Amino acid sequence: MENVPICQSCSMPLDKEELFGTEADGSKNQDYCVYCYKDGAFTRDMTLDEAIQEAADYAEYMNMTKEEAIAYATKVFPTLKRWK
Repeated sequence: MENVPICQSCSMPLDKEELFGTEADGSKNQDYCVYCYKDGAFTRDMTLDEAIQEAADYAEYMNMTKEEAIAYATKVFPTLKRWK
């Protein structure tokens, strides 16, 4: 999945058009996924630490253990646009 953009909030690969979030006018947002950003706003108000801990809930989808998912999120999330 080289050169596939990732969500700048959760790091999910944005490899399909339907995964892009939306602005208030319905246009696609190229930075965030539909799960993190909809209708021009983030879908959930959370801190970086909360987002990192929540990554454990998605470990199975990432083919990782919960510990690996948290380690990944701890390393990657602070580099993403939402959390800088």
